[in-house]
Amino acid sequence: MPELVIGSERHKELFCREFIDTHLPYDVAALRWPVLDEASLARLCALPFWQEAVSTESATAAKVQAQARLERDALMHEAVALQGYEEERHSQLLQSLLTHYDIGVSLPPSPPLPTDIEWAFLRTEYGECFDSFFAFGLFAIAKDSGFFPAELVTRFEPIMQEEARHILFFVNWLAYRRAQLPWWQRPALAGRCLLGMTLQVWSRIQTARGVGDGDFTLKGHESIDTDLSPRDFLHLCLQENERRLKRYDPYLLRPQLVPTLAKAVCRVLPKRRGVD
Repeated sequence: MPELVIGSERHKELFCREFIDTHLPYDVAALRWPVLDEASLARLCALPFWQEAVSTESATAAKVQAQARLERDALMHEAVALQGYEEERHSQLLQSLLTHYDIGVSLPPSPPLPTDIEWAFLRTEYGECFDSFFAFGLFAIAKDSGFFPAELVTRFEPIMQEEARHILFFVNWLAYRRAQLPWWQRPALAGRCLLGMTLQVWSRIQTARGVGDGDFTLKGHESIDTDLSPRDFLHLCLQENERRLKRYDPYLLRPQLVPTLAKAVCRVLPKRRGVD
């Protein structure tokens, strides 16, 4: 295959079609939640992030759907609208779980959409790049540790892989959009991207220090009984991130920011005694 030119029509066709063709159809209403024993149900109910998770997915869906309405290219509109549909389905799946297992959460009313839709979309997607990276590691811990029954973990596998598709689509969407702009408009987009990335990095630093409101993907491993050190956890996230993204076309761009930051942090975190 000839070298792919980022920003070309072939690039757009590739990342949009890859996203659309790998969509997994399923109906949340048709899902059957497994019967849990008392201990598993207690662990599920005790997790502190359900309200944040549902609210985040619902708000993300609204912003992505709003961005889809701005897309004039038919194929791009189809792909972004599909992502919005999947985000809304994530929220519905979480609400179905909470209802089935009688986990009471108080959900605030949905905030109004911001006037600057593209800025909201950029910030949201940069946030997804951070959250998905850590969620991949958390999911692997929950799966391998037996913290939850395998039947329950399996229900969330599609969400994890959809998040991988979302961040893959976003970095290619952004690169394509940047390339399509005339040169004098690119600095403004670069500035917005830099600000969006900086805000997300600062938010995660505050969370890691225990200052922020709390991010369930960044600190969620503290709710699971595991002996992984922070350094081990980051290594696991890196492995899972690579594993989930490698199944897609190798010519597509991959998210680089969060893995690069994680590798840098790993170099300064202390190693456990007896570990090389």
